[in-house]
Amino acid sequence: MSWIWPIIIGLILAFIVKTFLFSFANVVGDSMAPNLQAGEHVALLKAAKIKRNSIIIFNAYGIDTQEPNVTPKTKYIKRVIGLPGDKIEYRNNGTLYVNNKLISQAYISKKQQSIGTLTLSTALSPAQGVTLGTNKSFTVPKGKYFVLGDNRKISNDSRYYGFVPKTKILGVVKAFIWSKHHKLINSFNDN
Repeated sequence: MSWIWPIIIGLILAFIVKTFLFSFANVVGDSMAPNLQAGEHVALLKAAKIKRNSIIIFNAYGIDTQEPNVTPKTKYIKRVIGLPGDKIEYRNNGTLYVNNKLISQAYISKKQQSIGTLTLSTALSPAQGVTLGTNKSFTVPKGKYFVLGDNRKISNDSRYYGFVPKTKILGVVKAFIWSKHHKLINSFNDN
């Protein structure tokens, strides 16, 4: 019976690590392409600090109310563009400004920046009364984040369902070293 204690302790430690520190996830869909591909495996650091350009996973239930297939288990993966209190503004050709500073979007193509980033008629959230348009700015509310998918042309993100509450965020994504874009993804998450 002495062999059972190491197994029990190991299971308890595994539960604690998976619940509070990190877990693994699969990328579903193309909204983060080309940086993260559908089916790609990533690590999810649950206690990591959320920074601008961090890639996060969050529970979409109750946030994306426009998508009928969202369930309590639905998770989205997106890039944090705006932190609580940030002023977000798009100017001509999709140039992104945060707090009046031009933000590099080197992780996506110029075409994605100019064509896919902005749809002039896109309402951020009808309930919020904010419309995302050229030369219009908005401030991210306290305790919430503004997120976008890297594949801006097809991504269902904060432009459509509004801000993501911190309470819905499950953690920050880290790509494995064998991932094609792991240096790019992990370096942005470390900033």
